Amino acid sequence: MRIVIVGAGFTGIQLAKLLINEKNNVVLIDNDEEIMRHAANRLDCAVMVADGNNIETLEEAGIAKADALVCLTGSDEVNMITCSLADAVYPEILKIARVRNYAYYVNTTAAQKSHATTFAGKHRPLYGIDYMVHPDVEAAEAIVQAVENGALSSVVSFDNSEMQISRVSVCAGSVFAGHKLMEMRALCPVPILVAYVEIGGKTTLPSGNTVMEAGCSLGVLVSKNDLSKVLELCGSRQQDLKKIAIIGAGRIGTLVASKIIEPKKSSFIKMFAEKSRKSSQKIVIIDSDEQLAKAAAERFPEVSVCRGDATDESFLAEEGIPSFDLAICATHNHELNMVLSAYLESLGVKQTVSLVTSAAFAAIAQKLGVDVTVALRDVVVDSIMSHMRGKAVKEVHTITNGNLEIIECILPADSKVGGKKVKELADPGKYLVLLDKHPGTDEYEIANGETCVSTGDHLVLIAQADETRRVLELFESGREK
Repeated sequence: MRIVIVGAGFTGIQLAKLLINEKNNVVLIDNDEEIMRHAANRLDCAVMVADGNNIETLEEAGIAKADALVCLTGSDEVNMITCSLADAVYPEILKIARVRNYAYYVNTTAAQKSHATTFAGKHRPLYGIDYMVHPDVEAAEAIVQAVENGALSSVVSFDNSEMQISRVSVCAGSVFAGHKLMEMRALCPVPILVAYVEIGGKTTLPSGNTVMEAGCSLGVLVSKNDLSKVLELCGSRQQDLKKIAIIGAGRIGTLVASKIIEPKKSSFIKMFAEKSRKSSQKIVIIDSDEQLAKAAAERFPEVSVCRGDATDESFLAEEGIPSFDLAICATHNHELNMVLSAYLESLGVKQTVSLVTSAAFAAIAQKLGVDVTVALRDVVVDSIMSHMRGKAVKEVHTITNGNLEIIECILPADSKVGGKKVKELADPGKYLVLLDKHPGTDEYEIANGETCVSTGDHLVLIAQADETRRVLELFESGREK
């Protein structure tokens, strides 16, 4: 693929790295000469010091032959105008824009929803943007997904499926400790598959001979209903989240609160509301900003909203926060979120979720004892990558430090791998087939060597990031290895 990226900030650089690793042809544009000099030294791609919202610049970058345009400058208006400009001349190119103005995102999304029939036809998308990505929305979705799954670890779930990939730690005294992965199924009474292994900070695809030592982490593919059993075997357990504190009443905090508190907006809330009929549950929102706290109190009259300093131990004790089951630290200060999460756990909070800047900070937060981290910049890159994989690819999820990717795709009708068994397609160390869902069925099945993939199947794969493109070519275009 040929991709033009306008904007060489952190997200632009990270996106370019991933695309280059997959052997895509990338052109990076930014008008900051100093930034582009550093980019040229770090990236194996063409760089241009110029304004991206100029048709001549875009054409010089090869937009006429490009597959996608991604606009990631610091200005929402520039991103939107650039997409609109490109769409007027090159409407067939995929256009993605990051916006931070929530009104732009909400208004555009509402218009597309209310005029879905119109936009399903030949009508051009609003502003010429095929996909608008808002960082706060993506981060809030990731946090809520973690809460839905007990906030025990990072989780990748799949639409309308009971199956999920959860990152779990093997504790001292675990049934698994000291055993090889090939022995795991004999030790575990529920269906399970290890998708990845994290040892000493390095994440890799599993090998049957890998020994599960205390302190290592596993990405386990298991039914949501069976996760508690797996956690028990690992030496930990899933807690009921009856008391939840949301620290930060800014955009992300209120988005998370709305999805947890308002039942009609999240499938999780149906479960949450159902539980609340059986036992009392308490939600507290905390922010030191008077205006934010007041706005949250007006929006969520059914919960307790406190104006206070979450680093003040006396304030926390007065509100009873140390006895809470979960604290979600989602302030705009990401470094504070990490430290505050660790501090709250030291006071007695059972589990914490922390919003951080990137995967590098997520690794630091995990060393501090934070249970779940959501990296704002990385969820944005994940969202963009998902939209760029082609029609057959539904979702892409980056794992830990970005060297592994989980891919959801549909096996096309002309695929030459249709009818083959997974053991015939195996390429150890490069990728694994994790799940397979046949057309007309409601649930995935965990793949094994004898699983036969058919055209139309919905597959879930995990691959080395630098092998993703080759794997997708195999499964999408049907090319044999």
